[in-house]
Amino acid sequence: LRREAAEYCRSHQVQQRLEETLNALFPLRPADLYGEMANYLYKFSKAPTICKLIGRKVLDGVGQPTLEVEIYCTVKNCEKRICSTVMSSHSQILENPSPETTEADEKERNDSVNTAVKWVNESLNTMLRDLKPTDQCEVDKMLGEYFTKMVEEHKEIQKQAEEEEGTLALASGTPSATALSGKKKAAKSGKKVAAAEKTIPPAEPAESVLCGSLAIGGTSLAIAKAGATISHIPLYLHISLLKHDQDSSKEMTLPLPMVTLLNCEKNSTAKVKLMKEVILIPPVQLSLRQGIERILDIQKEIMRLLESPGKMPNPQVTDSKKGKAQNTGKKAPPRAIKRISHLGCLITGCDNLEQPLLLMQTACNNIDLELGTDMYLAINCAAHELMDYVKGKYEILTGTFKSPEEMVDMYVELINKFPFVIALIDPLRKEDKQQWSKICCALGSKCYLIAEDAAMCISKLTINQNIKIPRCSGVVLKYINQMKVSDLIELTGLLDGQRHITILGSPDGESSDDSLVDLAVGLGARFIKLGGLSRGERVTKYNRLLAIEEELARNRRLR
Repeated sequence: LRREAAEYCRSHQVQQRLEETLNALFPLRPADLYGEMANYLYKFSKAPTICKLIGRKVLDGVGQPTLEVEIYCTVKNCEKRICSTVMSSHSQILENPSPETTEADEKERNDSVNTAVKWVNESLNTMLRDLKPTDQCEVDKMLGEYFTKMVEEHKEIQKQAEEEEGTLALASGTPSATALSGKKKAAKSGKKVAAAEKTIPPAEPAESVLCGSLAIGGTSLAIAKAGATISHIPLYLHISLLKHDQDSSKEMTLPLPMVTLLNCEKNSTAKVKLMKEVILIPPVQLSLRQGIERILDIQKEIMRLLESPGKMPNPQVTDSKKGKAQNTGKKAPPRAIKRISHLGCLITGCDNLEQPLLLMQTACNNIDLELGTDMYLAINCAAHELMDYVKGKYEILTGTFKSPEEMVDMYVELINKFPFVIALIDPLRKEDKQQWSKICCALGSKCYLIAEDAAMCISKLTINQNIKIPRCSGVVLKYINQMKVSDLIELTGLLDGQRHITILGSPDGESSDDSLVDLAVGLGARFIKLGGLSRGERVTKYNRLLAIEEELARNRRLR
């Protein structure tokens, strides 16, 4: 036994390591010698490996079910919980949905989350066991292969179901339900858009989402967080090292925040439908903290004006050169709706397109700020929500319709009148590619033309270079469904090469997980779009952004 013990210690260089440790620590004479010895000897231990994944159903920021993935690793022979991540929901939150739509959406969401939990606890738990959490590329490769396999299985099941239905229909001598519904839908659809098809391209079918795909994105992100934790570095630095092949630059740049201040709700009393979000962007010369504080000052003034509309001056028109206002004596100011949107911003109703912009202008003037110098605006038009396919036109105001060509002219007039608006998000549907080109030619030098919903297919760019998105200045990327961290890194690299602006954006159904901020910083995104400065799931991300700014400044790495 003594000989075996001696051989065991010799094979592991125990005596050599102990002497090396004591020689290194003696000059330091640490107060906690054994603690320092443990720290010193840790580098000789085996690298941590994944031992267990746990998937669970949790609630997101609006009370809807979503997926949490928890990572456990074997560290120094012990099972240890490393981290967890909560995925944001991919579903769009509709305004005034019908009960049938709500019920169908809830069923789809529950089925997707339940399937994702099953994938994580069963297949992925077994598949990723004993891998190193720092080996992101290998993990993501395996996740991608598993997802491809599940897609093929789903197609095979669908094919078998259709064949069985067809066989039963032939045996009974009646057309199948699929055939009947297909005929009815086609007839109804053709009748509805018959007039529109001549003037506008038809809507492209929505991208299908495989039930359970949340498991892929959730696991990939959780592994990235575990890799950062194991490496004792923040997630944003871990992501930066992955993107630049372990060669991170000394300085890092923070993304500019796009902070939503107003949500012009589409309801029966308000006429404006075009402006889903009115967004503030602080100037680059301010620190992030200074920019957030300035936005909070504007928000307080906006709330004061909305609560006391009688005290507001008449709406005003902008000087074309500056953000100053001139009285014109037009209609009354916007009506306040004392509610906070799920986007974390104020909800208001407006009667014309100028009202929300003039409200912003008045609020800034009241606190001695000038739009176009001290603060800038962006508008999320969400044009895809406005198309009336019967008329083949966009309904920008209740009862007011414009063709895609007329929309381009309207935006040109709006930007010329309000030059402090420096970004338009989804000004047109993705199908109106000619008009995207025209608006880029007309306004590309004056403001950013950003594709968000119009670039939902962008995630496929990594596997198909021929994917076409409308001509634009940049795109909003969202970490949802089966997107993996490696995909996001590759995608931002491709966009950088095409000189597109990258914006990391949070989806409608946001969670309290703040990893999106680290992703944006690590990937070097130009902007980050997180919603408003209300609701805990959104504020926690702004707090994380502020913490990163302080950390980088303290380490003299903030560019």
